[in-house]
Amino acid sequence: MKLTENKTVLITGATRGIGRGIALAFAQNGAHVAFTYSASTNAATELENELKDYGVKAKAYQSNAADFNSAQDLVAEVLNEFGTIDILINNAGITKDNLLMRISEADFDSVIQVNLKSVFNLTKAVIKPMMKQRDGVIINMSSVVGVKGNAGQSNYAASKAGIIGFTKSVALELGSRNIRCNAIAPGFIETEMTAKLDEATVEGWRKAIPLKRGGTPADVANACLFLASNLATYITGQVLNVDGGMLT
Repeated sequence: MKLTENKTVLITGATRGIGRGIALAFAQNGAHVAFTYSASTNAATELENELKDYGVKAKAYQSNAADFNSAQDLVAEVLNEFGTIDILINNAGITKDNLLMRISEADFDSVIQVNLKSVFNLTKAVIKPMMKQRDGVIINMSSVVGVKGNAGQSNYAASKAGIIGFTKSVALELGSRNIRCNAIAPGFIETEMTAKLDEATVEGWRKAIPLKRGGTPADVANACLFLASNLATYITGQVLNVDGGMLT
């Protein structure tokens, strides 16, 4: 059974890591995929072609999710091309880690802008068409750091905690229109970013996790698939930790 057959999903920041894993999982399950990227045209084209191999429609859009007008334009373009947006996955994000005494105002602001403001921008842009069709799913990518905090990541933690509050508020506002909004809080997910860490650091993370391994983009993608599918039609306003038991 394909969980998202003939649905259209819009994913921000999908050319690598978790976003790429989500895009592939939804295409494999029959969804048409629109996705954004910021800089790497080659990676976007490669992913677009890979998604089309699953027999679905796919298109890459170079767009700045942190810019309100760009988000409005993006949604209009996707609607024109695909006809509908059934699922929005707000995945775009950055890190600029530092201890609070050393973090600059610019680095704090940019992380809030990209990680949190982008969620507002895209959600604001899709709710009108979703309300009109009286159906829709919004999934926001938070983090375990947004739940528990982390030294050296006050800006990142604030942005991801803000996403949780935003998610719960949107769920309350839009539930009567049959629009569900949930958040996913990944833990230590092994991606291109974590591959740059030294092995001792990675092994330390693994040992601290009850399941004794880091997660994969597919682990997060499977959670997205569940929340976007008809298996989760009575779930909204929730935060699903995908963390191997890290927060247990």
